[in-house]
Amino acid sequence: MKIDYEQILDRAELYSKDIFAFLRDMIAIPSKSGDEGAVIQRIKKEMEKVGFDRTEIDPMGNLLGFIGKGKHVIAFDGHIDTVGLGDPNQWKHDPLIGYEDNELIFGRGASDQEGGIASAVYAGKIIKDLGLEDDYTLIVTATIMEEDCDGLCWTNILKDTNLRPEFVVITEPTSCHIYRGQRGRMEIKVSTSGVSAHGSAPERGENAIYKMAPIILELEHLNKGLKDHDFLGKGSLTVSEIFSESPSRCAVSDGCSISIDRRLTFGETVESAIKEIKSLEAVRIANATVELYKYDKYSYKNYHCHADAHFPTWLIEEDHPVTQSLVDSYIKLFDEKPVVDKWSFSTNGVSIMGMHGIPCIGFGPGHEDQAHAPNERTWKSELIKAAAMYTAIPNLYVEKYAKKMPSAKK
Repeated sequence: MKIDYEQILDRAELYSKDIFAFLRDMIAIPSKSGDEGAVIQRIKKEMEKVGFDRTEIDPMGNLLGFIGKGKHVIAFDGHIDTVGLGDPNQWKHDPLIGYEDNELIFGRGASDQEGGIASAVYAGKIIKDLGLEDDYTLIVTATIMEEDCDGLCWTNILKDTNLRPEFVVITEPTSCHIYRGQRGRMEIKVSTSGVSAHGSAPERGENAIYKMAPIILELEHLNKGLKDHDFLGKGSLTVSEIFSESPSRCAVSDGCSISIDRRLTFGETVESAIKEIKSLEAVRIANATVELYKYDKYSYKNYHCHADAHFPTWLIEEDHPVTQSLVDSYIKLFDEKPVVDKWSFSTNGVSIMGMHGIPCIGFGPGHEDQAHAPNERTWKSELIKAAAMYTAIPNLYVEKYAKKMPSAKK
């Protein structure tokens, strides 16, 4: 099928006001993790309006919109839950009512990451309008609870449905660059125990906080020597929280724990990261426990969601057919080479590719530095650009790259 890339760009521009209005509607609906039901229904309504062949909501509560019935299954994924609003005094405009000017749209979720879904839904409309359906089935997934437990939504999609895409485009913000990987992460808990005593005679007790102090210093030193990778960068860790227990403010602490945000570069594993901490001298002396946190909550559909807080590293090769599909689409649309890079934060790719081996690639409107920030914003030009890219990718993949996929060579 011959693709008219100028026609795609024209249609993306034509629907720009619809994309902007749809995004602002989503922003206006509160959608913190675990409470996404209303925004899921709004997206479902828009998918049906623009002509998706069918929509369904899976048992967990993720929305799946389908176009076409071809043999090559391709997914565009965007999580539609958001973090909280934070200090309202730091926002120049109401984070839900939002605001827009000629260049920008403001509001919670604008970049992270409802903008990607707005562009993907209207890519579906452009595909329908221009008759670009080919031997592929396109699934746009509006996924939930990513901010709480990235990737769990896709673990459940793969468990509860018969779907297994050939690849997934993650629509998280990339500044309209192509991202081909990310470091993984872990949430680790380290705990020390003590013996309480009256605060007037601390020598009678054993202070759990004092036991933790040298552990924290050794963790700071450990961070400096973690493994590096030429593309994804260095592994890292930071102590993100500290808690203590005591019978009162006038007593010796009998319990202390810290949370560690551990970022895993390529080649690091959950086992190696835990072993590094357990091997610290201060951890051994304190007889401290080191363990992964657990995630255990219910979705808005009362679906039980549980997992270890381990989110694997993933990386797709620069010459992989999926990477080349996006690079080629970008060049044909915009007549220039794209920037190929990686995320600093984590995405649903930790499950899709990290756990389940389905190739992932990233392309999305919005900027990483807007994620979780006050006065979050996205760029209108990038929303239009992303809609054009999402329209072009499936056909070019089927035409030129599907036969080069490793699975196609078996």
